[in-house]
Amino acid sequence: MASTTSDTRSRRLRFIRHYIEMIIAMFAGMILLGMLRHAAGLGFSHERDPELAYLLMAFDMSVGMAAWMRFRGHGWAPTLEMCGAMFAPALPLFPLLWLDIVDGESLMVLAHVAMFPLMLVAMLWRRDEYTGHVH
Repeated sequence: MASTTSDTRSRRLRFIRHYIEMIIAMFAGMILLGMLRHAAGLGFSHERDPELAYLLMAFDMSVGMAAWMRFRGHGWAPTLEMCGAMFAPALPLFPLLWLDIVDGESLMVLAHVAMFPLMLVAMLWRRDEYTGHVH
């Protein structure tokens, strides 16, 4: 029985660790690639170009997460699902932006808030991938 409890705890800790790693990788990609783009003079304002700014930010976060997941031995399917969580908030939020219900800054805030539970859903979809995967 102690072995089962220990195994359950270990799997739960692996799941939590992966979630935290994805958040760190997501922000690392966003910061590093964003800084490179800005240094190259290719920065986009979320006030002036909110759709483009959001999509580029989602791309930057996806690159960071995908690089880390592939480094850690995850397959393409779970990697792309996790990246999809970065782009998915655009589906309901862009129309709200176009209807002037939200502005560019609100779009960014709401999208970031939505990404965290969407990442969790992607992980729960493949629970065994994230609780049993050997890193």
